[in-house]
Amino acid sequence: MVFHRETEFQETPIGKIPSDWTVTKLEEVLHLRNGERPKISDGGGVPVYGANGIMGYTNEVLVDNDFTIVVGRVGASGQIHLGEGKIWVSDNAIYSENYDNTRAYPPFLFYLLRYRKLEQFASKTTHPIITQTFLNNFLIHLLPLEEQVAIVGVLGVVDSVIAKTGEVIAKTERLKKGLMQTLLTRGIGHKEYKYSKELRHKIPKDWEVKTLLDAVGGEEDAIVAGPFGSNLKVVDYRDEGVPIIRLQNIEYGRFINKDIKYTSPEKAEELRYHSFLKGDIVLAKLGAPIGKTCIVPDFLERGIVVADVVRIRVNGQFLNKKYAMYILNSLYVYNQLNRETIGTTRPRVNLDQVRKLFIPIPSLPEQQRIAEILSTVDEKLEDERTEKAKLERIKQGLMDLLLTGKIRVKVD
Repeated sequence: MVFHRETEFQETPIGKIPSDWTVTKLEEVLHLRNGERPKISDGGGVPVYGANGIMGYTNEVLVDNDFTIVVGRVGASGQIHLGEGKIWVSDNAIYSENYDNTRAYPPFLFYLLRYRKLEQFASKTTHPIITQTFLNNFLIHLLPLEEQVAIVGVLGVVDSVIAKTGEVIAKTERLKKGLMQTLLTRGIGHKEYKYSKELRHKIPKDWEVKTLLDAVGGEEDAIVAGPFGSNLKVVDYRDEGVPIIRLQNIEYGRFINKDIKYTSPEKAEELRYHSFLKGDIVLAKLGAPIGKTCIVPDFLERGIVVADVVRIRVNGQFLNKKYAMYILNSLYVYNQLNRETIGTTRPRVNLDQVRKLFIPIPSLPEQQRIAEILSTVDEKLEDERTEKAKLERIKQGLMDLLLTGKIRVKVD
C-alpha cells in the first residue's frame, strides 16, 4: 500500500476533489427503499436495523446482500449503519436494496456518508426527518473502486482497535460495577451482617448508618444547592472568569471538562454561599437518572454551582471523600432518590432530600481501602477512555485526508 499527496484538484458543487474523481447522485449507485415494520422475535437471528442501529432480532429477512447501507429516516435522522448479509430494516430507516458494484463499495459509502454528517440535513421540525428523495439527490464523490477498498482497509484497522478498546472499557465497567456491589454492601473481611431498615439491605454488623448531613459533619452549609435560577441567568455567563459547574459537567464518578461556563468575580462573590472548592463533591439533583456524583477536579480552584447541582463538602475526620463519592453513586442512594421521584415526569429531588439520604459508614481505614480499590479500577478506565479518544482523533484525521483526496492510497 502506497500513500502520496495529491496535487491536482478540480472545483465541484461539493468542493475540491482530485481531478480524476467524479461527482454523482447517490441514487446512481444505490437503489434506496424505506424499511418496513418488523416482527421482533426473541428467538430470531436476523438483526433488525432502525435509525439508531440494531434494535432487535427477527426470523424474517428483508434484504440479503454482502453489504447494506442503512440511513436513519426519523428519530436519529441521518445516522448511518452498515448491515451485512441477512437483515431487516425497520420503517424508521431507509436502506439500499442493491448497489452498483462496478462503481461503489458500500463500506466506503458508509464512511463517506458518516463523514458528510447527514444528520445536519434533517428537516428542522419537531420530528426531524431525512427523506428518500433527499438521499436520492444527495451528491457524493466517487473514486476508483480499488482506492475505495484500500481506504476502507486503512480506516477498518483503526476501527477494529477502537472497538477492542471499547470492549476493554465495557469489561472494566462491569468489573467496577461488581466490585462496588460487593465492597459497598459486604465490605472487606466481614463475617457478621445485620439488616438496615434505612437502606433496606444487609450490611456488615459493625457499620453504622447515618444521614449524609450527619456523615459529613452535621453543618448545613456543608451541603448546599445552587442559587435560584433567577439569581444566576444565562446573561451572567462569561467566556472567562469564575467557573460554573452545570449538570452536563457531572457523570458517575467523572467530571466532564467540556463547555465550561464562567461568571464575573463580582457575581461569584454575590453567590458565594453556592460556591465550590476543588475536591468538593457535586451531585446532580435533576435528570434521568438523578444523583450522578463526581469530585471537583483540582484544576477548578473555586466556582459556583447552578440551581440543579448540590455541592457537598466532606470533613475528612468523619468521612473519606472518595468513599463518599462511590457510595453516592451506589444503588443505596439511587434507590432512595428513585423512591422520592416516583410518578414525576421530570425527576428532581430537593436539597433536604439529599441531606437526609442514608448511607452506610464503615471505619475510616476501611473506607480508605474501599476507595483505593475502586480508584484503581477508575484509573484503568480513564486510561482506556483516553486511549479511545486518541484513536478516534487519529481516525478523524485519516478521514479528513483520505476522504477528501488530499492523501491518495494505492495498493501495490
